[in-house]
Amino acid sequence: MLWFLLLFCGLSLADEGVNDPETQSCFPDMCNLLKEFGAMSEKIKSLETRLQESEAGLKASVIRLQNSETQISDLSSKVTTKVIFSAAIGGNGDVGPFNTDTTLIYRTVITNIGNAYNAATGVFAAPYAGVYYFAIFHHAGRKFGTELYLYKNSERIVKTQNHKAVSETAHNGGNIVFLQLNQGDQVYVRMNAHSYVWGSLYHTTFSGFLVHM
Repeated sequence: MLWFLLLFCGLSLADEGVNDPETQSCFPDMCNLLKEFGAMSEKIKSLETRLQESEAGLKASVIRLQNSETQISDLSSKVTTKVIFSAAIGGNGDVGPFNTDTTLIYRTVITNIGNAYNAATGVFAAPYAGVYYFAIFHHAGRKFGTELYLYKNSERIVKTQNHKAVSETAHNGGNIVFLQLNQGDQVYVRMNAHSYVWGSLYHTTFSGFLVHM
């Protein structure tokens, strides 16, 4: 439409003649205004294009910022997440032997940050997926042998064992392991039938902690 008006102005000037006083006073002013309007319209379109590009860039920046905030939040959560426990059998005497394999219950809780260890059942349940460290140690005397297994769910993982003492008055043993666990996986210690450990506040222990999520 703008170009049509400009063309009309040119044709009108040609038809009326450049010496006509009315043409000189009217049509040139209208055509100049139309030209200025056209130039202004082009500037507005250019500004609109740059504004749209700026809005797109701003949206992309907002998305990157939100992603960064999410990553920072996840890292902060991992840094502050602590799962640590250590417990002893407790008591003051023999635990076992029993006629069947038995899950040992470490009733004396030394540390239980995160409350993932259950002192009523002897079972540790992983609150988060990740890599965990576990350690088991035992003390026993001369009466019977000792054979303990650390389990992940229903799978035997590592073992600590001592035969019945012959010349020494007592024996000790232990084992450690790193385990990749899913949330809810259970870790516990079972003692084989016809073996035993010495129960106290200090000797026979079960410990673990979260290493990496």
